[in-house]
Amino acid sequence: MTQTRVVIADDESIIRMDLREMLQSLGYLVVGEAGDGISAVNLARELKPDLVIMDIKMPDLDGIAAAKMLTEERIAPVLLLTAFSQQELVEGAKEAGVVGYIVKPFRESELVPAIEVALARFKEFRSLEREAADLKDTLETRKLVERAKGVLMDTQGLKEAEAFRKIQKLSMNSRKSMRQIAEAILLAHEVEKESL
Repeated sequence: MTQTRVVIADDESIIRMDLREMLQSLGYLVVGEAGDGISAVNLARELKPDLVIMDIKMPDLDGIAAAKMLTEERIAPVLLLTAFSQQELVEGAKEAGVVGYIVKPFRESELVPAIEVALARFKEFRSLEREAADLKDTLETRKLVERAKGVLMDTQGLKEAEAFRKIQKLSMNSRKSMRQIAEAILLAHEVEKESL
């Protein structure tokens, strides 16, 4: 099994060092370290880690803003570490798409469950995202095929089932998707209408 690759970001080098040692002793691979939010984001963009663990309070760009960027760019899940548990920070973390939040000081035994849950949640989010994209694509294809069927029914006097079979047959014969065939039918119909 491959090791989980982690980038850590904290403006205090002693905390980074302790965290790195803790993570390594737990079997995680620390692939990069940063002392501020901008460096953390750039490092994550470059290294594409499995997880970014970062402090909230950092110079240049705080952990919440950095987490928001990493989440929007879908680079890696973010687990925030902080000595602060104020409600507004928790709310900010939620809005930024953070998948985990640990309050300092924390014990090594708290780290593994937080990391594993964060990784699992991120994997679920990605899976749901792909599923939603697939469903959207399927729906778009269905709409295009319906419109193309309508064009064939109007222009060639076909019944609905015949129009569908024609699109299906063209798809199989040309080794193109039904969506591509439907788009071609609609495009040809538009061109024909414009030339009249």
